[in-house]
Amino acid sequence: MLHLQVAVRRKKMTLSGQLGKTADAAGRRVGRGGKVVPLSRIQKLIGRRMCASKQTKPCFYVETTADVTELMASRRKLGKSLGVKITTNAFYIRAVALAVVRYPLMIGLLDGAIERGMVGIPQCVNVGFAVSAPHGLVVPVVRSANEKSLAEIAMLEKELTDKARDNQLTLDEIQGETIALSNLGAYGIDSFIGIVPPPTSSIVAVGNVINKVVSRAGEVVARKVVSLSVAADHTIINGRYAAEFLSLIRDQLEDSRRLV
Repeated sequence: MLHLQVAVRRKKMTLSGQLGKTADAAGRRVGRGGKVVPLSRIQKLIGRRMCASKQTKPCFYVETTADVTELMASRRKLGKSLGVKITTNAFYIRAVALAVVRYPLMIGLLDGAIERGMVGIPQCVNVGFAVSAPHGLVVPVVRSANEKSLAEIAMLEKELTDKARDNQLTLDEIQGETIALSNLGAYGIDSFIGIVPPPTSSIVAVGNVINKVVSRAGEVVARKVVSLSVAADHTIINGRYAAEFLSLIRDQLEDSRRLV
């Protein structure tokens, strides 16, 4: 027992020494007056997951824009008629889920090694959407989003977002995503490309709704436009397939009646 305690104590001292050397090395790189901030548990987890994704998923990217003028104009009126506040994110989740029904390979999963040549397609479309919470980035999941109405998605999205920001999400509420959605529009980001989170095969990224001058029927008019992009695992999904999937999302957002 004494030998075990001594061994544990030595191991702790060795680990402490290693951490001290790491901190010293980081401090030297930062320089005098700089500050070394340790990574949080969430940051470490995200880093490992994203690194694994980059190493194992040969991704490609497609982008487009959607004219959401009518959608933005009708959002509040629609919310009143449905009895719930409809966020733009609710529209995006609904559009992604319905598009996956037409293009199921977007949620395809490799069944073991690539050499086996098998792709599993989950029955449910579970859309995970990124939320910035006080303790780090979390991804609550709208399960069976393809079977839910816009109003149901809006209510669930608000509930999950509130719980994420209060650090009250359950394990079941952050697991099981089959496709991811990331929206940085609220932070004034016009467009960006996401990293596909394992084990999913695609992620839809949405930017800010901006005013843009366009030509329509020979006239110059101001419209509200949003950037959309898809990052997809080329092992499962080809370029044409992803392009058609993203085009369908765009078409649904431009005719928001299809999402109600």
